[in-house]
Amino acid sequence: MRTIGILAALAVALPPVAATGQSMTPMRGEVRSFTDAFAVRVFPGNPYDQRIRVEVHVYDQDFQPIDARITPSVFLLAGQASRPVLVVVPFDGASERKVRICTESIPFPSEQTQIRAQICGKFFGHRRS
Repeated sequence: MRTIGILAALAVALPPVAATGQSMTPMRGEVRSFTDAFAVRVFPGNPYDQRIRVEVHVYDQDFQPIDARITPSVFLLAGQASRPVLVVVPFDGASERKVRICTESIPFPSEQTQIRAQICGKFFGHRRS
């Protein structure tokens, strides 16, 4: 019972800094395509007041990089803003493909904090003939 009281006190006393963080929507998706690739539009978001540098990467289920077209793949994102990014993933001969689209915030060299944050969403592409 005492442990619960201490944890409750800590939860009230600690500021909610960890609760806010970089975001991306949607975080999951399923796409059907009649072509040799499928497209996903994601929206990286910056909840901070200062701008951040953002990179978007695509990985397979084992986090191995995939050669996908990402437009734009690197950009500056203003504070409290989000922007659309188009990701086109090839099927590479398969009829289905599971990928992870990840948004990474890259710290500026002059910043005091040098934490590189990454958030990933899971997407599943189906090829129809």
